[in-house]
This record gives sequence, structure tokens and C-alpha cells, in this order.
Amino acid sequence: MKKFLVLYLAPAAVIEEWSKTDPTKKKDAEEKMQGEWRKWMSDHAAMILDMGSGGKTKRVLSTGTSDAKNDIVLYSFIEAQSHEAAAKSFESHPHLQIPQSSIEVMEVRPMG
Repeated sequence: MKKFLVLYLAPAAVIEEWSKTDPTKKKDAEEKMQGEWRKWMSDHAAMILDMGSGGKTKRVLSTGTSDAKNDIVLYSFIEAQSHEAAAKSFESHPHLQIPQSSIEVMEVRPMG
């Protein structure tokens, strides 16, 4: 089995706009998506090694460190037989319901 890093991306502007949504509409939509996430996670539990969420970000340059924003919402590490199989398993992922969202699947290989 090969190991992959999965990044769940959504533009910060989309997330910010969503935070302004009517609370009732927002609650209903979030509950629906959370249910779909739980089902997806349950259906794919065997491949998931680790799941985590993004947070505050620092950007480090040769000139120093500063606060930064990026589009990473969540990450996970998974195992799959191939890169294609790993990517294909995310084609119907509930995260993709978020406007302008994407999921990136990167093979993790040992250095050297």
C-alpha cells in the first residue's frame, strides 16, 4: 500500500461568506453535510490513517516569519493501492459541495 497526503481546500473568501449565512439555513446545511461526511468516513475507514483540521498559519521566508492564510481546511493521511485509486475514492466526497472547493491527493514518498 502507498501512503498519500490529502488536502481539503476551500477559498477563504467562500468560507468567510458562508459565515454570514442565515443561522437556520447554515445549521441545516451543516448538519446535512456532517451526516454525509460521517457516512463517507465510515465507508472509507479502512484507508484513513489520520485526519486533522487546518488552523492558524505562519509563513516562514528567509526574511522572517509572518501570519498567513491559505485555502487548507482539513488534511488526512490515507493508504491506497495507487495514486489513481486514492484520488478516485474522493470523487464523490461531500467536501466538494462547497463552492470552488477541491481536494488534492499527493503521494508521500520517503526522502532519498
